[in-house]
Amino acid sequence: MGLFPSARQIAAEGLLWSVQFCKVNSTFYEYPSQRLVESWRQTVPTEFVFSVRCHHDLTHRIGLKPVDAAFEVFCKMKAYCDALEAPFLVFETPVSQVLDAKGVAEARYFFSSVSPGELQLVWEYRAPFTELVGSLMQDFGIVQSVDVSQKKPTVPSDVTYSRLFGRGKHNIYQFTDEELLEIGQRAEETQAKTVVLAYHGQRMHTDAARFQRHLQTGKFLPVTAYFGVESTNAVLAEDATFPSTKA
Repeated sequence: MGLFPSARQIAAEGLLWSVQFCKVNSTFYEYPSQRLVESWRQTVPTEFVFSVRCHHDLTHRIGLKPVDAAFEVFCKMKAYCDALEAPFLVFETPVSQVLDAKGVAEARYFFSSVSPGELQLVWEYRAPFTELVGSLMQDFGIVQSVDVSQKKPTVPSDVTYSRLFGRGKHNIYQFTDEELLEIGQRAEETQAKTVVLAYHGQRMHTDAARFQRHLQTGKFLPVTAYFGVESTNAVLAEDATFPSTKA
């Protein structure tokens, strides 16, 4: 679930937003049939925007290396993007995958050998960021993806693409109103023409809806319709069954 700007991306009053956006996460774990992917496009309105997460075979197992297996995965991902009319293909490399000078050179060879066309490549580089990696992204027009709830991107781009997890363990988190305001402020401070906020927290749909309502009205939706103990029960009830055992 995310927020994607309308065609009139920048206006005098700031960014204009729409919620017609969703990142396909299943393509990171498996290879769905092309027919199934095409059916996803047919079930949404014309203006709906997809992005596709690249399969872990390329980002975690093979690495961004100029080998046949890597090119095969990229071609599959591009075919998914074409079927979905998705403008973004998102790479997420693990913390353990640190690109030294040799790794950056291999990645350069890989990116120079693929043909993304109008497809915008997005890269969430989770290892400690270096100037070498930043230069690589700039040279190939790759968008640096960071969690803007925690920091700002350092590679300049006309596109800001953020996967929002929050400060909890993994994705076990729900943003406060103040944190959502900070996310919007940091997104605008990038001065990007296009901003994508992909929520990944446990309450991603609620958080995105609350943020969208604030952008439209200046007010936040309440997290629950209750107060005090009842509000705690309402939050927990989404993931638990009551009465609950001690275990």
